[in-house]
Amino acid sequence: MIGGVVVAALVVGGPFVYINFIEGDPPAELSLDSQPAPGTAATAGGAAGGTAYATLDGTWKVASGSQAGYRVKEVLFGQDTTAVGRTSGVTGQLVVSGTTVPSADLTVDMTTVTSDQSQRDSQFRGQIMETSRFPTATFKLTRPIDLGSVPAEGEKRTYQATGDLTLHGVTRTVTISLDAQRAGGQIRASGQIPVTFRDYDVSPPNIGGIKVEQNGVIEVLLNFDKS
Repeated sequence: MIGGVVVAALVVGGPFVYINFIEGDPPAELSLDSQPAPGTAATAGGAAGGTAYATLDGTWKVASGSQAGYRVKEVLFGQDTTAVGRTSGVTGQLVVSGTTVPSADLTVDMTTVTSDQSQRDSQFRGQIMETSRFPTATFKLTRPIDLGSVPAEGEKRTYQATGDLTLHGVTRTVTISLDAQRAGGQIRASGQIPVTFRDYDVSPPNIGGIKVEQNGVIEVLLNFDKS
């Protein structure tokens, strides 16, 4: 039924109608504003959630609400659009020692990344990312992050995180600009990693009137709970 609607839209109204009235706008970029920070919104019981810690020292693990995904430009029969896929299948941790983050690692379950189009998702898991061979993508910090000082509760700061990104079985060193916030007993961070697909032996599809740009962005929104 849905497939018939899509075909009818393309035949009768063309790609413009499909993109603007059926597919709709892509999701907003992931950021610290993508969801309420813990402690800033009332819970069902009326109390603010989260417990502020006196010290940040220790290990912090990826918590619920975290997301990772991609954002890439597509040309659909001559019309520009943006493809966005995401997953909540994110695990990992970071360590804080004084005013330094000496280590951090993240793992993304690539088999669970989905968009608003099942056909796109099949292509993503198949010939694009080959998730049967490369089911995960990882990031491992290789250079400590200097916090400068311990952030105050609710304060937002921007840090540069340099590490090894492994995607589609290929590892490259990248630097990601992270917006971070200490909020409601959590450490929260968001950022984007620009990616050139050929650097990771990824061949974007160019079939049947659909063309995908050679460059895209990996987006992350991370919530960390102290363990």
